[in-house]
Amino acid sequence: MFPKSSDTTFKDKLYAQHLGKTKAFEKPKPAKGKAEAHFSLVHYAGTVDYNITGWLEKNKDPLNDSVCQLYGKSGVKILAALYPPPPPEDKAKKGGKKKGGSMQTVSSQFRENLHKLMTNLRSTHPHFVRCLIPNESKTPGLMENFLVIHQLRCNGVLEGIRICRKGFPSRIIYADFKQRYKVLNASVIPEGQFMDNKKASEKLLGSIDVNHEDYKFGHTKVFFKAGLLGVLEEMRDEKLASLVGMVQALSRGFLMRREFSKMMERRESIYAIQYNIRSFMNVKTWPWMKLYFKIKPLLQSAETEKELANMKENYEKMKTDLAKALSTKKQMEEKLVALTQEKNDLALQVASEGESLNDAEERCEGLIKSKIQQEAKLKETTERLEDEEEINAELTAKKRKLEDECSELKKDIDDLELTLAKVEKEKHATENKVK
Repeated sequence: MFPKSSDTTFKDKLYAQHLGKTKAFEKPKPAKGKAEAHFSLVHYAGTVDYNITGWLEKNKDPLNDSVCQLYGKSGVKILAALYPPPPPEDKAKKGGKKKGGSMQTVSSQFRENLHKLMTNLRSTHPHFVRCLIPNESKTPGLMENFLVIHQLRCNGVLEGIRICRKGFPSRIIYADFKQRYKVLNASVIPEGQFMDNKKASEKLLGSIDVNHEDYKFGHTKVFFKAGLLGVLEEMRDEKLASLVGMVQALSRGFLMRREFSKMMERRESIYAIQYNIRSFMNVKTWPWMKLYFKIKPLLQSAETEKELANMKENYEKMKTDLAKALSTKKQMEEKLVALTQEKNDLALQVASEGESLNDAEERCEGLIKSKIQQEAKLKETTERLEDEEEINAELTAKKRKLEDECSELKKDIDDLELTLAKVEKEKHATENKVK
């Protein structure tokens, strides 16, 4: 296309190469109120019109001199060969002019935006929401089913739903599943016995009335098909609701039974009071009852005199006991004084014996130190004696050696003297013969 191409030549080439040759390329139909279109592409989601004004310039991807120089210095031979350094005359023609910053193309801008988007996605936990157009007339409350289904199909939502239905999108760790859904059938997991979380989950799911093809067991998690987890949640909510209702019923029954018991006790008490009042009202007019009312105060005074006599007797007895207690207290105080004196004497004796013990310990420590010093001196003397014995032995050996050498030398001297005497004798004999 480059370097002499233009937007018009680009459009002509597109028409020459694709118009009538492929169904995906069409010539746009002029429409009122819409931007000018030069060609149309038939996508799976519908037909899209394109305008080629400035198309080539926007998609031009110029090379950067610094990048070319960097690639030319690469240690990879193939990459360095693809970007050779410019010839010297080219540099001279440029006259030292420095090229400005390279133009940012559409593709580089798209890559930069994509990089920023992916950075944001990796640093957050997004939840996507699909936005759909309910109708093209912008009428509130109107839903065009064909348009909505078409958007869902083009956005891949229906395909995603189909894949989710065939796969197992939901997953829970065995321990969490056991803890959350144990309430559905707690009898399959015995209390007080250890059971592996995976085995407990298998037993629990096997005992629940669900389609057993809608879940699979992994190494650490249990996987569910779409919708099964919602069914389990509904079953759990129903079970919890029934348990809560049962607890509430038991609580209400207990409270009402306790209230009924209190009511029966109050009723029996009221009956007893009413019976006693009726009985008193019936007998208070009897002559014998009037006589009893008159005699009762007299009986109370007699009882008071009797109690007073008993109190005097108790007073005398307590007085005697107090005298005995005071005597016993005096004796105990005397014994306490004697024991205190004895305790002080024993404390003095213990103190003196402690001082004697300290003196004995000091003497013992002194003897131990003296013993250690004597042992050190003895050890030093013994080592010195051993050294002297070794030296003495060495000197004795040297002496014997010298004595042996001396005896040998004496023997040699004797031999030499005998030889000398013999030579002298022969010399005299020779001289005598000469004379």
